Amino acid sequence: MEQWQMTALKEDFARVEIELPTITADEALVKVAGCGVCHTDLGFWNDGVRTKKELPLTLGHEISGTVVEGPAHLKGRHVIVPAVLPCGECDLCRKGRSNMCQKQIMPGNDLHGGFASHVVVPHRYLCVLPEDLLQRYPLETLAVIADAISTPYQVVRKSELEAGDLAIVIGVGGVGVYGALIAGIMGAKVLALDIDDGKLERAKAHGVNSTLNTKGMSGKDIKARVRELAAELGAPKHGWKIFEYSGTTAGQELAFSLITFTSTLSVVGFTMDKLEVRLSNLMAFDAKLIGTWGCKPELYPEVVDLIASGKLDIHDFVEAVPLSQINEVFRNSLAHKYTKRIVLVPDHSN
Repeated sequence: MEQWQMTALKEDFARVEIELPTITADEALVKVAGCGVCHTDLGFWNDGVRTKKELPLTLGHEISGTVVEGPAHLKGRHVIVPAVLPCGECDLCRKGRSNMCQKQIMPGNDLHGGFASHVVVPHRYLCVLPEDLLQRYPLETLAVIADAISTPYQVVRKSELEAGDLAIVIGVGGVGVYGALIAGIMGAKVLALDIDDGKLERAKAHGVNSTLNTKGMSGKDIKARVRELAAELGAPKHGWKIFEYSGTTAGQELAFSLITFTSTLSVVGFTMDKLEVRLSNLMAFDAKLIGTWGCKPELYPEVVDLIASGKLDIHDFVEAVPLSQINEVFRNSLAHKYTKRIVLVPDHSN
């Protein structure tokens, strides 16, 4: 099998070949169809975020593929590998918080991940894809379900968003655009905020109700314009659902400043930077601030159904690139040169 391993911070990935491993009764060997490049991968490779497994390590946690070895009911099936694989037995798992299982395994962090021809993972939570879905999408394209789509799906569910609510989505590249579309599918009136006209135009073209380019605007002006746009949409003045996907200090500061009476602010984007906020605003507005980590595997079938039903169309948001171009892709991703989610596809079968 082929792997492209991270050997050191900011260094080129190294291609290695190893023998196909022997799996245990709890594992499956998955032939990788595609593995998406995520902001988390860039954090490991460029920003110094520590992986749990020591280097060298094969990154990649957004994986689709075919089970070639494993239990009989899965062998030969096309699957999504959840980005977070819980134990299924601990207190958190039993309380419906399996995405926070403290024994969880994350490909590309705890073990070798999907920037490879094959990956070995626990088979318990593999999400089997329906055959009719595979007639509409290449298997590699569906890799984005494992994180880019499932993560915003979980946080929209956690936010208790209801039909008619105003959903303010900050940052509509990558994960954020899926969050905006999912909020719309669930009946919200969606306002997308970004500093890139191209991203905003694409979001609008796919059903987002209203957009605002905040580049160069003061916080005061942004808040005033958001109130105007909310009124134009006929959205409630209170109870706004605010979703921060940009993973930037500016985005998080803006998100917190938009909290109003009975708002819920969901933090999805990640940054190592710190910011100063007045937490008493949460008290004064009777508001909520929540986070999210990945998506519990139990929700994956619901995400698959969104796509299989045609409610969520992902054709325009994914671009497949040969895995051998991984070094170029990571450099380009760091420079924000892509408008679509890049999925790395193994160059040949082993």
